[in-house]
Amino acid sequence: MSDNHIPEHSTPIKTPKQLIIVVVLAFVVPVLVIVMLAQLVTSGKSSTTDPAAAEEAVAQRLKPAGEVIVAAAGGAQEVRAGKAVYEAICAACHTTGVLNAPKLGDKGAWAKLIAEGQSKLTADAMKGVRQMPPRGGAPDLSDVEFARAVAYMANQAGANWKEPDAPAAAAAAAPATAVAAATPAAAPAAAAAPSNGKGKSVYESSCTACHAAGVAGAPKTGDKAAWAPRLKAGNSALVAAVVKGKGAMPPKGGNMSLSDDDIKAAVDYMVSLVK
Repeated sequence: MSDNHIPEHSTPIKTPKQLIIVVVLAFVVPVLVIVMLAQLVTSGKSSTTDPAAAEEAVAQRLKPAGEVIVAAAGGAQEVRAGKAVYEAICAACHTTGVLNAPKLGDKGAWAKLIAEGQSKLTADAMKGVRQMPPRGGAPDLSDVEFARAVAYMANQAGANWKEPDAPAAAAAAAPATAVAAATPAAAPAAAAAPSNGKGKSVYESSCTACHAAGVAGAPKTGDKAAWAPRLKAGNSALVAAVVKGKGAMPPKGGNMSLSDDDIKAAVDYMVSLVK
């Protein structure tokens, strides 16, 4: 018998705990791999076999970068409520009572007017009363919007008038083709409009009531002779006078919600019309 000793082979597993871990991993790892592969195959199959999902994906890929949306035939401009019209057009005079305008909520000042009745008061105011120009100096105001504003102001002084309903959309609607045809012709006019869009907007909402008709000595819009002496003082002086108020004009034209920048934009706009 030989005395040669055969060396023992060493293994990484040296304790029972290591053996248990290896056995558990031998079962768990293959199971996890099988589950992941099954989920991958299932999700891929569902996305490719679902017709709705496939059509939606194709539509998204073919969707153009820009789209032209044609307004519906009945897409007329929304008719504003009485409160909205008052805040945009009427507040300039009726908030402070400038030019003897009946102040909002003053029951004593509105009592005689309310007694005339809704129809008569609305019709008279629409034509212009005393120092107030027709439609409160906003000629583009619709009959319904103007009547709503009158009803709103009267109701704040104790009346119970109903604001008229908006006209049927079908009556005011125009065919979409007519709108499309009119667009090219309107382009040159838009190009010639003043660039001060903000100033024009402020003027139309807060200044036109007096300056459109020259009420209480206000220089009429576009009247170069009336504006000439004021232009000599410069735009800065004009803006300061409007902010503080001057003569019959209350501070900020009666609309205290306007910022100094809004006032400057409106002054610049009116000045641009007489240069």
